[in-house]
Amino acid sequence: MRAVDLIRKKRDGGELTPDEIGLFVRGVAAGEVPDYQASAWLMAVVLRGMSAGETEALTAAMTASGSRLDLSAVARPKVDKHSTGGVGDKTSPVLAPLAAACGVAVPMVSGRGLGHTGGTLDKLESIPGFRTALTPGEIRRVLDRTGCCLVGQTETLAPADRVFYALRDATATVESVPLIAASIMSKKLAADLDGLVLDVTVGRGAFMKTAPEGRALAECLVAIGKAAGVRMRAVLTAMDAPRGRAVGNTLEMAECFATLRGEGPDDLATVSVELAARMVEAAGLEPSVEAARTRVVSALDDGRGLETLRETIEAQGGDPRVVDAPARLPSVPTVDRVPAPRSGYLAALDAELVGRAAVVLGAGRDQVDRAVDHAVGVVARVGMGESVTEGDPVVELHHREARGLAAAREFITRALRIDDAPPPPSALILDTVA
Repeated sequence: MRAVDLIRKKRDGGELTPDEIGLFVRGVAAGEVPDYQASAWLMAVVLRGMSAGETEALTAAMTASGSRLDLSAVARPKVDKHSTGGVGDKTSPVLAPLAAACGVAVPMVSGRGLGHTGGTLDKLESIPGFRTALTPGEIRRVLDRTGCCLVGQTETLAPADRVFYALRDATATVESVPLIAASIMSKKLAADLDGLVLDVTVGRGAFMKTAPEGRALAECLVAIGKAAGVRMRAVLTAMDAPRGRAVGNTLEMAECFATLRGEGPDDLATVSVELAARMVEAAGLEPSVEAARTRVVSALDDGRGLETLRETIEAQGGDPRVVDAPARLPSVPTVDRVPAPRSGYLAALDAELVGRAAVVLGAGRDQVDRAVDHAVGVVARVGMGESVTEGDPVVELHHREARGLAAAREFITRALRIDDAPPPPSALILDTVA
């Protein structure tokens, strides 16, 4: 069957068979299906959707388009975490070493930021010397040494996903649950995992804007993983405001170090501990999330998580001194401050607008192949619900020679809302799916 026949079948609402999906994906990965036909097929999927069976078949075909990461020699239970992305979403460098300090092997395959959402690889690569492109043998050696390894997608890991991902961004076909789910799970299932914990972010700074949308994606992801024999846990977390105070690569890494020292923002610490606890429970190291949470908090309090991150940075070629001396990270000499327009309480800080401010400053990218400036970004100096006085600095803009500064100021001005009374407390953990 030709590619055009499969495009037409999906366009007309037909259900593709696993063989048809496998044929199309193999053609895309081999370069035999041109971009314009792959793009047409993606749009047909967005408009017509996919059944659960089609989504599982697409995931399996994308996983089979490359090789698997063989971690059978790793003795510890292997559990990864994936986030659907957000603004200030920096839990990975916090929770991975915490889970590893509790006995989990964490072979974390991460991605780069795109649009207003930050990427874990960009943050890690702000550490001088840190290598995220490791061979399978190097990944196994780091896991044996430290218990966690933080890397990017290899050339041979689900290569069809790289083609689809680039086309989806360029053809307005990102917002499709089946396509998002297959992209995420194809990479994870190729990594020889025993368990996977999902952080499905919901709100202004996330792809999923509402809890029902987030739950639909979580249920789809969990179903795919379970069908492949992976122990799955999903947590829906709030992303209306940035997670933590910092948005920008070195700024966020410094905040991760502070959190592992017990000095970071409460929301980042809470979500990181909650996700790490579910990793420990999914690994079978504790009988319940409650017991696992106690174990993770102990690793945070006694510094084992921080020491594991320091060892991992060194094992992957980075300068471990940054953990204790964040001033060694790249920085910019110029910081501008956005003052409070009135006295009151910080009631809202729109995560999407903050993310867009960080992008125009150079901390993010609008295209996959764009470089980022690791040192620039945004830092909130006031927490949600805290009081402010008119004229006091609320947000800092770390910029390089005023690049994007005017636009960033406009975004932050729109993002801020100050009310006469503090807002009611809002939940960080919205729902769970298992």
